[in-house]
Parts: sequence; C-alpha cells; structure tokens
Amino acid sequence: MPALIDIRRRIRSVKSTQQITKAMKMVSAAKLRRAQEAMFAARPYARKMMEVLNSLASRANTDLHPLLEDRGRGKVLLVVITADKGLCGAFNANIIRTATRFLAEQPDHDAVELSLVGRRARDFFRRRSLRIRSEHVGLFSALRYATARQIAQELIEAFTKDEADQVYLVYNEFKSVIQQRIVVDRVLPIERHAIRPQDPALDYLYEPSPRAIFSEILPKHVEVQVWRALLESSAAEHGARMTAMDAATNNAAEMIDRLTLYMNKVRQAAITKEIIEVVSGAGAPA
Repeated sequence: MPALIDIRRRIRSVKSTQQITKAMKMVSAAKLRRAQEAMFAARPYARKMMEVLNSLASRANTDLHPLLEDRGRGKVLLVVITADKGLCGAFNANIIRTATRFLAEQPDHDAVELSLVGRRARDFFRRRSLRIRSEHVGLFSALRYATARQIAQELIEAFTKDEADQVYLVYNEFKSVIQQRIVVDRVLPIERHAIRPQDPALDYLYEPSPRAIFSEILPKHVEVQVWRALLESSAAEHGARMTAMDAATNNAAEMIDRLTLYMNKVRQAAITKEIIEVVSGAGAPA
C-alpha cells in the first residue's frame, strides 16, 4: 500500500496540470473569438469570388491566362496546413492522415511535391522520403494577409513554370468549437464548371479587356483562397485546443477526486491498524 505522502504528491501534481490545462483553455477561448471574427469576415468574399470566377472561367478561353490552363493530372503540388503546436486533440493527426491518403492515391509519387505550413506537418513529412518544395513555420502566432500572398505567389510560380499541373490545399475547416471538417480543395487550375444545355447561353461584357481582368483577378483569387484556408485552420485549431483542454481539465478533476478518496481510505486503514495495535497492546497480559 503506497504511503500517504506519495498520494499527496501525486494529487499536487495533477492539480498543477489541471491549472495549466485550464489556463490553456481560457487562452484558446480568447484567441478563438478573434480568429472566428476574421474567418467569418473572409468567408463570404472568398466564396463569392470563387463562384464568380468559376462562372467566368467556364465561358472564357484558356489562353486568356495561364492559370486557366488545365494540363491534366500530371505533377501535383499539395499544400498541407497544420498547427505549429500540439495539445489540440486529433487536429494535426487527421490532417496528416488525409494528406498521407492523398499521396497514396497518386499514381506517380515522384510527381508529387509538398508545401508544408505548420511545424507539425514539417516535422512529420521531413522524416519521409518525399519531395518538399517549401516550408512555412510560425505563421499562426501573428497571421497576416502578406503571408497568404507569399504562399499564393509560390503556388502561382510553380504552376506557371510547369513545375506543377495541379495545386491542392488540405486544411481543417471550422464548423463549430467541437467539430472541424477536413477539406481537400483544388486551387489551380481554376475550376471550370460544365455548362449544361438548359443553362442560358450568356456571356459577359469585359472592361477593359478579358485578358487584363483575368491577369488582375486570378492571382488575387488564389491569394484569397489561401488566406481563407489559413484563417479556417487557425480558428479550427483554437477550437480543437479549447475542447481538448476542457476535456483534460475535467479528467484531472475526476482523477483528483479518485486519488482523494483513495488517500482517505489509506489513511483510514492506517488509523484502524494503529487502533487495533493499541487495543491489542492494552489487552495483552503483563
């Protein structure tokens, strides 16, 4: 039977851990509020831009801009967005698992490159024999639109130089505090929706010209989609960490209750044993 001092030491250790997890939960809750505001502000703009560009691309000639050219499924560039830190449940593991499954489905592994965002993705894939094009670590501590612009320019450069025929994003989309949805989006080339026979045969009036408009708006579209993915991932990370730390805090409270009950039983057994020894000693013949 363990000594009381060992049980008390373990209770103090669990209480210290509980204070840490509770503080991390409060910090994540505060960060989540700001991340949600930025994410909800970016969502409508990003979705509307995608809707308009998909409609434009469906009726435009592919030679108007290189980002419209569909070269088939050849060389693939996969952007994997994870967190820089852990302690957020299965947030990072689910992303890495989805990315690994995506890589396994590719017919030619040598034709796949990775662009890694987040320390967890970098640490995992760096130990694998995979081609890594770029790494971005420490972005989420101070997330800026300039970061999304830099990543988008790297993706555009890889696509226009024929170093990648398709570019995909893998990230966690924020659904709620307790739920995230893993998304695999194709960013390049721009999606061209099939025009159905019942759709009206309409076109757009361009000013100043289709080429000038596409040259300006298509790179901006890629930047916005990358920016939205970073915001979604940031909000989902804080939500996942808040949920994980809340569960850890509750588990610590249950463990403290169990250890306290066990400590009381051990102390009661020790007292009972001492009483029996005293009574036995008093009743013994002189």
